[in-house]
Amino acid sequence: QVQLVESGGGLVQAGGSLRLSCAASKRIFSINAMGWYRQTPGKQRELVAAITTGGSTNYADSVRGRFNISRDNAKNTVYLQMNSLKPEDTGVYYCKSWRLNVYYWGQGTQVTVSS
Repeated sequence: QVQLVESGGGLVQAGGSLRLSCAASKRIFSINAMGWYRQTPGKQRELVAAITTGGSTNYADSVRGRFNISRDNAKNTVYLQMNSLKPEDTGVYYCKSWRLNVYYWGQGTQVTVSS
């Protein structure tokens, strides 16, 4: 059974930092790309950051330079370090794992940034 377990969300003031974690089943972590998506009410889920098995990263323009995605292969975990948070970063953050056309989602974790 594939599982993605997220943690680390919460409430933070603008300018603050949070780190999200997503622990994945060992079976998929080593072969799948991993990423974080964000969803806000009335909007589609959007890619925030992604990392391949080889460590190549991709970021949304809105977070580049403030967020950092990394993966710990020994722990089967992907992290999203979020710095200089803004109120517009508020949303539910979902972890996603994928390879070709097979993908899995985590349950989501709420991030709220107050002004």
